[in-house]
Amino acid sequence: MSTTTQRAIIIGLDGVDPKTVQRLMAQDALPNLQRVAAGGCFAPLSTTAPAQTPVAWSSFATGTNPGGHGIFDFLTRDPGACRPDLALSRFEQKSAFLPPKAVNLRGGTAFWDVLGEAGVPSVILRCPCTFPPDIVKGRMLAGMGVPDMRGGLGTGTFYTTCAEAQQQESERVHHVRFEGDVAQTVLVGPIHQKTGEDATVPLTLARHRTGLRVTIAGGEPLDLQPGAWSGWLRLKFKLGMLQTVHGMVRFLLRSVTPDLHLYASPINYDPRAPVFPISDPWDYAAQLDRADGTFHTTGMAEDHVALANGRITEEQFLAQCDTVMTEREDMLATELDRFADGLLFCLFDTPDRLQHMFWRFTDPHHPAHDPGGATFGSVIDDHYRRCDAVVGRVLDHVDDRTLLVVLSDHGFGPFYRGVHLNTWLHDNGLLVLRERVASNSGANDMLADVDWDRTRAYAVGLGGIYLNRRGREAHGIVTREEARDLGGRIARGLTGLRDPTHGRAAVRRVRTASELYRGPWTDRAPDLLVDFEPGYRVSWATPLGGVQKGWFEDNTRRWSGDHVVAPEAVPGILLANRPVTNTAPSILDLAPTVLGAFGCTPLDAMEGASLL
Repeated sequence: MSTTTQRAIIIGLDGVDPKTVQRLMAQDALPNLQRVAAGGCFAPLSTTAPAQTPVAWSSFATGTNPGGHGIFDFLTRDPGACRPDLALSRFEQKSAFLPPKAVNLRGGTAFWDVLGEAGVPSVILRCPCTFPPDIVKGRMLAGMGVPDMRGGLGTGTFYTTCAEAQQQESERVHHVRFEGDVAQTVLVGPIHQKTGEDATVPLTLARHRTGLRVTIAGGEPLDLQPGAWSGWLRLKFKLGMLQTVHGMVRFLLRSVTPDLHLYASPINYDPRAPVFPISDPWDYAAQLDRADGTFHTTGMAEDHVALANGRITEEQFLAQCDTVMTEREDMLATELDRFADGLLFCLFDTPDRLQHMFWRFTDPHHPAHDPGGATFGSVIDDHYRRCDAVVGRVLDHVDDRTLLVVLSDHGFGPFYRGVHLNTWLHDNGLLVLRERVASNSGANDMLADVDWDRTRAYAVGLGGIYLNRRGREAHGIVTREEARDLGGRIARGLTGLRDPTHGRAAVRRVRTASELYRGPWTDRAPDLLVDFEPGYRVSWATPLGGVQKGWFEDNTRRWSGDHVVAPEAVPGILLANRPVTNTAPSILDLAPTVLGAFGCTPLDAMEGASLL
């Protein structure tokens, strides 16, 4: 086919589950998805091991298993420093005389790069693991992996006059004191790469009738009313005499009296002047800002941590999610209006976040189930309908020369019980704590209390177990000869691990890296991957290396749905407006499929096959 007449539109719906889609289709609640399926196909889509968003979308882009692109989890470990680390990107500064540089840790070659070499343009909106963005023939706006201005996945700030308020996960707490009706505090921004000190801007809070007036030094005042999100407030942080960086923040005022409860969102890069590139071309983000208005730039745009910590309510979280969805819909509409040929991809992350946070309202068996939350029982279904409406607007731009694909990276299910993997390793003599830490009182995150000279295995991330290998880890003691036997011992011990409270298995199986992965980045993989049964997941302490008492715990948190279980239990969805040749498609098939649609030959490293 001529590359000047062929078009492909791909809509990603993160976390959309085939069972829910089938149920709503049976109710005629998703007419546009039904319309796509009637003209082509609807099938479950096999996902990656593990079934995590950055892993699966990286396999979508490259057509390879994780060993071919190097993304195995949100988190990895630094074997030199013996601590957990972010796995999607990092910052490097080779010299004190050079500015820091952002590095994308996803390897492999994305199919849009192959299209570009063939002269086919692409527009890629918010695909995970695209920070910093690829240099493309077309336009790209980076997605998951874009950090907040402190370099994390999303760190908000809570201002309060309540002395008992404690800092929780991924947030800062500022206790403020009013002198009359005015309080002085600061907004903390990026970390200075050379000094390690926080850059701040002065923040004045003034009680104003029933609300609060917020003023950043040198800026216009912003009046807040309880319960409503503010617009964006643009910021400038000085990192030195010659360097100023630009960010932006939104505020949510919960109350002014009797105690102040004020939440400030993670500080986003300003799309008009990001300190690191978030789009290609560099000014594409600014173009979207001018065309559609200012938008969230962090890769994890939905502020689920604020809801998890109780800093905002469910209604306020839904309002913020509505803003994020509207931003994405506007971006897509802008690109559809000028889409002539080539590829257009847009990802909607919000269905994943809403299912994580609102599953407890749909499942009476969940430990966190809220029987009084009837207001929120339809949130997930309503959002599936909104996603269907997005597809309906896309269909208005589809003609007989356009391939339309709608897919999700994985499905969803309940998260009832957490498994303390590091505690299991500890109790089996494989992870040893320093003598000053009582074995039954728990140990700090970041592996800080581990006795590395006696530890043989440890868990980091959402199901990965690493052996403390000699010559690889800084204090490794496990030899190459011992590693295979040790891995087998752990796999046999964890496979079928029973939860005594509920009398059923929590772990389906444990697989080795050599069983799962092949490719140039397999050395980044955990040595073992734990595949949980539906309803189970690693505990909240496990990802950052914590050790708690006992092997199991109820999940009573607001984050109540999940998908990091045995991959075959949580397939995604695939819909296309053309019939497909494979009744059991995999996410690895998408890259060869798109390339084949444009008459391009898939790369040798790509493992799937064209579905057309």
